[in-house]
Amino acid sequence: MTKSQRPATAGKSALALLAGLSIGLAGCSSKPPSSGLADGAPAQPLVDVQRIPDAVPRVEPPSRYGNPVSYSVLGKRYHTLRSSQGYRERGVASWYGTKFHGRLTSSREPYDMYAMTAAHRTLPLPTYARVTNLRNGKSVVLRINDRGPFHDNRLIDLSYAAAARLDILQQGTGLVEVEALDPVHPSIPPPARPDDTPVFLQIGAFGNRDNAERLRARVAAEVDAAVFIRPGRVGEDTVYRVRIGPMDSVEQVDRLTEQLKQSGIDQPHLVLAEEIEPASISAPRPELPARLAGPTRESP
Repeated sequence: MTKSQRPATAGKSALALLAGLSIGLAGCSSKPPSSGLADGAPAQPLVDVQRIPDAVPRVEPPSRYGNPVSYSVLGKRYHTLRSSQGYRERGVASWYGTKFHGRLTSSREPYDMYAMTAAHRTLPLPTYARVTNLRNGKSVVLRINDRGPFHDNRLIDLSYAAAARLDILQQGTGLVEVEALDPVHPSIPPPARPDDTPVFLQIGAFGNRDNAERLRARVAAEVDAAVFIRPGRVGEDTVYRVRIGPMDSVEQVDRLTEQLKQSGIDQPHLVLAEEIEPASISAPRPELPARLAGPTRESP
């Protein structure tokens, strides 16, 4: 989707939510829609963003702000990770720009849209990570210092500069892999290879195939897309995952997500065909239905 089509694309962390949260989350992202401010790219960038260098991983203490054990936004509770070690996940990236430039992030650092930074809902602040565009292979190293995105089917919210270097500004979103880096051992692994991995929506995961089949049949009668069951193993158990797709675009995923909500399925989980299983340090997901990586910021 183009910049003009993105509803306050950017990510929206927790600035407008600070009073209600009282957990030290300040954020550059969530301001009330009534503010009337549109987000986007600067009309005349101050620098050539393609020449902005990667962030350089270094050992830092945890941020005093933005690292509560858990916090709630828009009725959903998030559990922050104690460590970023071993974290690697794929999902949809969005970006935020002029609307939040200069505002405080969740770590209470001013948001600089020309810096190589990002927002993530659960990784410790700060975390250094490599983010790779899975469609074109472009890759950046950045510093995560903010919370968000809080919009369905989003994993990470990139700064304007990071989004520009990954070539997702015009489309507004992109499929990415996020891999946390260890600043103690700063050797940076090579980026993920670009591929055409298709995108699906997962709407349920069951230990009983009959339950999975009932949901599959119900949803198949309501949507104009293929609905199927994919068995898998979790430890010694078989899990039957109900999925829809493949999808042609993130926009199609978003439209179908809204349609499913109208049918009472309000937490679909975006997955890639060869999805990397979420790191073991991730907060546990409910068995049914499981929802993924997050949104782009919305205020309550």
